[in-house]
Amino acid sequence: MDKLRSSILNKVKDYYAARLRVKGFVPGRTYIPYAGRVFDERELVKLVDASLDFWLTSGRFTESFEKRFSGLLNRKFCLVCNSGSSANLLAVSALTSPYLKKRRMKPGDEVITTACGFPTTLNPIVQNGLVPVFVDVRLGDYNIDTAMLPAAASKKTKAVFIAHTLGNTADPDALVTFAAARDLWFIEDNCDALGTTYRKKLTGTFGDIASFSFYPPHHITMGEGGSVVTDDPLLARIMLSFRDWGRDCWCGSGRDNSCGRRFGRKFGTLPFGYDHKYVYSHIGYNLKATDMQAAVGLAQLDKLGSFIAQRKKNFNLLLKGLRGYEEYVLLPEVLPGVEPSWFGFPILVRPTAPFKRLDIVSFLEGRKIATRMLFGGNLLRQPAYKGIRHRSIGTLHNTDLVMNNLFWIGVYPGLTRPMIDYILETFQGFFKSRRLYV
Repeated sequence: MDKLRSSILNKVKDYYAARLRVKGFVPGRTYIPYAGRVFDERELVKLVDASLDFWLTSGRFTESFEKRFSGLLNRKFCLVCNSGSSANLLAVSALTSPYLKKRRMKPGDEVITTACGFPTTLNPIVQNGLVPVFVDVRLGDYNIDTAMLPAAASKKTKAVFIAHTLGNTADPDALVTFAAARDLWFIEDNCDALGTTYRKKLTGTFGDIASFSFYPPHHITMGEGGSVVTDDPLLARIMLSFRDWGRDCWCGSGRDNSCGRRFGRKFGTLPFGYDHKYVYSHIGYNLKATDMQAAVGLAQLDKLGSFIAQRKKNFNLLLKGLRGYEEYVLLPEVLPGVEPSWFGFPILVRPTAPFKRLDIVSFLEGRKIATRMLFGGNLLRQPAYKGIRHRSIGTLHNTDLVMNNLFWIGVYPGLTRPMIDYILETFQGFFKSRRLYV
């Protein structure tokens, strides 16, 4: 059987070489995406290897990934789930657990965050009946303005939940200090920042909980997938419960009676000895991933270092090539001590520029270079959030400026030097077409 399996996996390698190998780049004809999956035969082999087990839920590959990923971050617990959005839902929902007693968040409690970002950082706050308190962002790094945190705090504040924007970060020390002084929970949405460091320490290791996404545009991919990490065994158990239908039992898939007391306890008003596998301590979900996804993630983890290095290289090439246009656009800025693992290259068209964002975005897109907005812009202006209960600190002026003037382009490892050169030539062509010479 092992010989047959080996034969199948060798054929998979042949299939990759014949069908899926990356093709060449033709300037102006080949589309340049903002991001995408970067893989070779190793991911395909892992995927098929897992599929041959026909273990269609979480299993040995998932357990292996969780162990490796927690080790990478030097965190005690990692739980794989089906997306980064679900990871955020698990992180926030966990903090509403009655197991947390006096520190439990309840409907009406406040969570400090930003309106500038991706919806699924905000959504679990709203979905849990909590009140988001919006703080503006700094221009240049587009992260929360930590100087405004004291003004955002109230007696109802229970947590801070922020995302590290496009791989860049605010001052984690300021966030940790602020949260600790007020006994607040601190959650990091690290979906776009795997590998970013602040003073040599990885983001995703500062908060009580951190979330990650393994969707194809991110630093590594499982296709669909995400994870949460923590050092707190109680939080880990609570998130496991929320992920696995809300059940109280912590047995893994296909396992029974890990506690040795499956039929030996009393829960609530259930009869004594009620099967622990069917006792529910939270109103939860099924947010598990499959072993096939985790298998792909394991192959991707082997390449994470090279992926991060290529992202940084591509970013620096773009930064150097666009320096001459700073009269018209604001280029990315990084705080001292921060070493970003870049997700994208943000460009803000200055209000004084003799063109609009739409002009340059249309020029790039027309030449097959993908662009993206900074996700939802000002989320308060999105239809989904009309009328939500919230507080805002000030006018969120910078958040609106991001919504109106900022776009970003890719730096992902699939971009080659000829692609970067073509992107820079296209920018040069845009400025020349406007008679803006540098």
